[in-house]
Amino acid sequence: MLIRRDFYINGRWVAPVTPNDIPVINPSTEEACAIISLGSAADTEIAIAAARTAFPSWAATPPARRKELITGILTQYEKRAEEMAQTIAMEMGAPIDFARSEQAPCLPWHLINFLQAFDQIHWLKPLGDHAPGAMIAMEPIGVVGLITPWNWPMNQIALKAIPAMLAGCTCVLKPSEESPLNAMLFAEFCHDAGIPPGVFNLVNGDGPVVGSTLSAHPDVEMISFTGSTRAGKAITKAASDSLKRVTLELGGKGANLLFADADDHAVLRSVKRMMENSGQSCNAPSRLLVERSVYNKTVSKAAKIADSITVGPAMTAGDHIGPVINKRQWDQIQNYIQKGITEGARLVTGGLGLPEGMKKGYFVRPTIFADVKPGMTIEREEIFGPVLSIIPFDTEEEAVCIANDTPYGLTNYVQSSDPVRANRLSRQLRSGMVEMNGEPRGAGSPFGGIKASGRAREGGIWGLEEFLEVKSISGYDSTITSK
Repeated sequence: MLIRRDFYINGRWVAPVTPNDIPVINPSTEEACAIISLGSAADTEIAIAAARTAFPSWAATPPARRKELITGILTQYEKRAEEMAQTIAMEMGAPIDFARSEQAPCLPWHLINFLQAFDQIHWLKPLGDHAPGAMIAMEPIGVVGLITPWNWPMNQIALKAIPAMLAGCTCVLKPSEESPLNAMLFAEFCHDAGIPPGVFNLVNGDGPVVGSTLSAHPDVEMISFTGSTRAGKAITKAASDSLKRVTLELGGKGANLLFADADDHAVLRSVKRMMENSGQSCNAPSRLLVERSVYNKTVSKAAKIADSITVGPAMTAGDHIGPVINKRQWDQIQNYIQKGITEGARLVTGGLGLPEGMKKGYFVRPTIFADVKPGMTIEREEIFGPVLSIIPFDTEEEAVCIANDTPYGLTNYVQSSDPVRANRLSRQLRSGMVEMNGEPRGAGSPFGGIKASGRAREGGIWGLEEFLEVKSISGYDSTITSK
């Protein structure tokens, strides 16, 4: 068992002020795989002080030098990519092949995209020919608190820590206490890449203590949070007294509009995308809206696809889904499945209890409900498990109405071979992202939503700009060489 009690603060690993040990549970086995310590307010204060002290020097570091140092993190990852994948599989249950191909590589993917976007930033530029001497400067916001979730742990760390440091900010990361080990590996990458002391700091802990301290602290200029809508509201309230910037990437209840003219692979990719990562993705297409003329055929096909999806331990090779993160989450998903049955949705496949042959681990049966009516609990609330709701519609207008009738607004999906319709729907659907016909978002695209999904825009140049302040300068003599 791993023992990882220390925190990474000011360029070194330090013991907690007051040890508060908890186990990290392997969700495939329900057994402890590591021991960490939860940080206190005092630990968080020390990390914030280190970041505050390091900020002036790091902010003044030439952008090219910051880029060079951050590029070194990629070198460290490449040396230890398999270790990262193994760690993620063990602590949060992503099947090892999926961890290798999708989860761990989020770090180099985002890092490379940020490095490309970094070259597009104009740190000091004229406002325009109409205003001689008027300049616009882009400057780092200051010390930032980064709070990341367990479901795509390295993805979210990369989307926050990399652009924050590139922008010239110093940061304190609080990863999820459910999946902290990959974050500690990332801290080692930063250290070995030569990131100066205090620029990146890590304190393990829970939301009520470490998260709240970061959110309310007057020396923290910004909080970047990914997690539940409930927690996002609490963070916003805690941050309000200090008037800091708060960027939130929260939950979702994506609608996936499948029309009769969709291609032959539309149902397959729709179900597979929903069940990926055991349904633990905020942008999962959890509501499948199907045109009435192909509804029965689609339900039957979706059930067969779900039945073909196997469930197994994370460390077993293969194309299967793993467990959900913990017993609390498992129980919550079971409650939603029961609620769907009770409220009258038709259970097509899957259902309550562990998959056949499973006696241990937080495994959920891939589940599909048909004849789901708008307003049912499973249609309204984010389940965060491998549960798909199928809803019929008769007209395009009805589909758009159902899709948009949600408190969330992260990602919606369109399956149609009619490009005119697809383009039209992409503008009518109320969400931060729309994915059509299985086409992935382009490299450097912004990730984020609207409404109860938060309004962060992570990735590419937008993700860098979130950590920058815009300064307007008048009377600037651009003929003078800066020193």
